[in-house]
Amino acid sequence: MYLLDANVFIQSHRAHYGFDVVPGFWEWLAQGGGAGTLASVRVIKDELDVGQDELTGWAVDHASLFLAMDAAARPSLAHLARWATSTSAGYTQAAQAEFLASGDYQLVAYAHAYNHTVVTYEVPAPGSKKKIKIPDACRALDVPCTGPYAMLREESARFVLGSSA
Repeated sequence: MYLLDANVFIQSHRAHYGFDVVPGFWEWLAQGGGAGTLASVRVIKDELDVGQDELTGWAVDHASLFLAMDAAARPSLAHLARWATSTSAGYTQAAQAEFLASGDYQLVAYAHAYNHTVVTYEVPAPGSKKKIKIPDACRALDVPCTGPYAMLREESARFVLGSSA
């Protein structure tokens, strides 16, 4: 299963796959959620709710796509927190605090607990000490991480114009 970062929803909505331009993308996400091939975590929905826009409404209408953290994910949360705050990781206290309060933290931990793949537009920044990036956290826990375009290709997603276009 793929677990989507907030930036996949937000950037897709604002730039690449607007609801008015590529509605098939959003239908594909909803179908993937229904089929159990993709999801996100509830805290990501909370981040989307802040926008108070069309994306917020879509997230509300597709609330089942956003999974609740559960007891099975707790050990992964602890494991990820130990890594993020370790001296060997070398992140500043501000970076640690920001990460541990973020949806990114829960997303990576949930993926670790259930052996899912994280999907994000973020790119690794292993030399950074001021911000913990999702791909770096994934790498630390051996969680698969990919980008949205790779996910779409791996899943053979196609958004083809219909005859009415």
